[in-house]
Amino acid sequence: MAAKTSAEHDDNHVKGGIVAAIRRQAEQSLAFASLIVIFAFFAFSNSSFYSWSNISGILLSTAVTGMLAIGTTFVIITGGIDLSVGTGTTLTAVMTAYFLSDLKMPFAVGLIVGLTSGALMGAINGLLITLLKLPPFIATLAMMLIAKGLALVISGVAPIYTDSVSGWDQIALGNLIPNLPNAVLILFIAAFLASIVLNRTIVGRYTFAIGSNEEATKLSGINVNKWIVIIYTIGGLFTGMAGILLTSRLNSAQPALGAGYELEAIAAVIIGGTSLLGGKGSILGTVIGSMIMAVLINGLRIMAIQQEWQTVVVGVVIIIAVYTDSLRRRKDRS
Repeated sequence: MAAKTSAEHDDNHVKGGIVAAIRRQAEQSLAFASLIVIFAFFAFSNSSFYSWSNISGILLSTAVTGMLAIGTTFVIITGGIDLSVGTGTTLTAVMTAYFLSDLKMPFAVGLIVGLTSGALMGAINGLLITLLKLPPFIATLAMMLIAKGLALVISGVAPIYTDSVSGWDQIALGNLIPNLPNAVLILFIAAFLASIVLNRTIVGRYTFAIGSNEEATKLSGINVNKWIVIIYTIGGLFTGMAGILLTSRLNSAQPALGAGYELEAIAAVIIGGTSLLGGKGSILGTVIGSMIMAVLINGLRIMAIQQEWQTVVVGVVIIIAVYTDSLRRRKDRS
């Protein structure tokens, strides 16, 4: 009887895994279908929308938001949130440009400073959450304000230009593949590596475990606090990469730029099928969600919709995405 019960349990577990995989594929397919529909709508509304120059611009704008969204995916799967990625991108951009332009440091140092400053912010977020027991919302909100203030202080409230740094603009705007900006190539490579980490490594396994049931994960002997710090640090690395791409694309660091990126990144993650309650998500879905956000914003600009109304639309999209996530959760429980 015991053997039969164990066999039934294993069988149910396998079936549950298959059903979860099917649902995940269906959600990604739905997100991709939504992307096609939105693209077709704007293309029909304005013929210039589907010109390659505009499509290339959409892909280029996807690179920064997509990079932030990939890092945010890890955090949200744990059941956390990171509100600091927007201004964090600004701070890493300012730090990178400051070392390159003001301190005249070598090219490689700029890359290291950008990635390190992003990772450090992520690690501090993780420590605030684990050591001080601050809710992720409060900890990252505080970091958002700190990053914003430091960016303004370090830059002297003025742009820092990197046009004197030979080849820096080629990080984002170069074309290793003809007609495809390097920033997009870097995004796809980052997404591929992140997908491997999330689905094939112990980091990904513990990311899902913490988000699914943190207490059970602790009881199984896993040092949850350590892994939360690691996961937020990984998220910070992607913030640093986004800052590097932003400075390269603009050939400058703009200290007032970056606020609002966190909302676009979070919306992209949720649209891509990652649950705000944790335990569920995918990098592919996040990339699709990032493209949806980029196409939507670009389409609104092409149609000459005012900036204020673009912001309203993004807010509505976030509401719809979170509500859809809530419906998915209710369906999973029933």
